[in-house]
Amino acid sequence: MRILGIDPGYGIVGYGVIEYDRGRIRYMGHGAITTAAGDPFPQRLVEIYQDMNTLLETFEPDAVAIEQLFFNTNVTTGIQVGHARGVILLACAQKNVATYEYTPLQVKQSVVGYGRAEKKQVMEMTRSLLGLKTVPRPDDAADALAIAICHGHTSGSLLAAELGKLGEKK
Repeated sequence: MRILGIDPGYGIVGYGVIEYDRGRIRYMGHGAITTAAGDPFPQRLVEIYQDMNTLLETFEPDAVAIEQLFFNTNVTTGIQVGHARGVILLACAQKNVATYEYTPLQVKQSVVGYGRAEKKQVMEMTRSLLGLKTVPRPDDAADALAIAICHGHTSGSLLAAELGKLGEKK
């Protein structure tokens, strides 16, 4: 299964692509969609939308895993990130790519084994799991790869649970 992980934002949208097969992870690529701070906000959303379409066409993912929106102090920033998530989800829906959302706690638990892990621990474990020499940059791309890994682990468990239910029905 090819998974496109997304760390949403409106200045930087991190992305990471992996292939996940029965617990084996293969790194495919990572990077960031960036928009200029001085551009009008609606234009920045257009750029994110267009670049998401390019990523979806280039990598042809089976699933997109995106971080759930979490903010606690700056409501304005949270709303703007919410708008960016909206155009990302729209691009996925138009391409009929299934999307899955994960909280930061779920990602940390899945990648490190501890839901309260520090960002540095998550980044280092992501590097290690993917067999990379260095931690992916920018940080948003490393986060996106961690989100993709989280979905790989989670989807594997969901599949195993579903197969188990089928076995019980016999």
